[in-house]
Amino acid sequence: MDKRLKEYIRAGGTLGSLAKLPKGRKASAPFPCDPAKVYAKQVDALALRLRRIGAGDVVIGISGGLDSALALLVAVGAYRKLGLPLSGIHAYTMPGFGTTSRTKSNAELLCEGLGLKIETISIAKSVRQHLKDIGHDGKTADVTYENAQARMRTMILMDKANMLGGIVLGTGDMSEIALGWCTYNGDHMSMFGVNSGVPKTIVRKVCKWWAEERAESLKCKVKSCTSALRSSLSTSNSHKAAKALLDIVATPVSPELVKGQVTEDKIGPYELHDFFIWNFCRNGLGRKALYDAAAKRYGDKYGLDVIGRTLDTFLWRIVSQAFKRNCAPDGVRVFSFDFSRESWWIPSDLPTGIL
Repeated sequence: MDKRLKEYIRAGGTLGSLAKLPKGRKASAPFPCDPAKVYAKQVDALALRLRRIGAGDVVIGISGGLDSALALLVAVGAYRKLGLPLSGIHAYTMPGFGTTSRTKSNAELLCEGLGLKIETISIAKSVRQHLKDIGHDGKTADVTYENAQARMRTMILMDKANMLGGIVLGTGDMSEIALGWCTYNGDHMSMFGVNSGVPKTIVRKVCKWWAEERAESLKCKVKSCTSALRSSLSTSNSHKAAKALLDIVATPVSPELVKGQVTEDKIGPYELHDFFIWNFCRNGLGRKALYDAAAKRYGDKYGLDVIGRTLDTFLWRIVSQAFKRNCAPDGVRVFSFDFSRESWWIPSDLPTGIL
């Protein structure tokens, strides 16, 4: 046993779920699924939660990115399942210092296509004042500069939910939760995380599936209509929502806290992270086995250097950021495990060198 691990255990440390991981499993393709079934599980879970707590209103921050788009689709599905008016879904876009016209436009177009109102609340002025109040120059793009924006958005959503007597829907996905790629007590927090059991690669698949299903349905309707109706149908709400979603799917993932921010440039490809999550948490593979399996599967696509760096990032973050998962809100379990304490957990002070 590694010396650091012995000392850690003597000091009262625990291996968490690592102690219960299966032995001898081989690497497998991550998160096999039918996007329609994933979406249905999310809808059913949110509908159940709303029924149990008697809430008629939900609040969602819409960024024009993948996660908030899927959360919005799930909310619409749950409200239709329950027969509730869509006016109970309150969408807010909160542009900050790094918001682009592309994402803001897609957020607005998606809401319009789904028949929802969206309210714009700029956070720039309030964040600048807050940074000034705490002695930050408001110009340096550091962690404080970025996290202050995420926390401001969460405060707005929480206070809006209080005003309406509703709940805030969390948009963070399973990959972000695994890596702790969120702001503690910012986008890390909500009343219910509808995407918490869905990794980023599957979020993209579900959004793409939803858009293509609507586009195909619209196409069939147009074909069966008279020429006089085709022009009006081609600009219908379904077309707008599908168009916005497909562009969201094609947009590089970014929190947009500063200009030009691209998440995968910083932490590595989500396709690799989701492979590591699945095979580390479900199949119990260690560092060497993860690297070998990823190199065999993705070597030609990403190269060994990228695979190695991404694996190092994954193993460090899944341990060091566990404290965020330990106080995360309730969410939806879609696959055989999630990151709740009842399912899969790991202590944040575990020596990462032994993995």
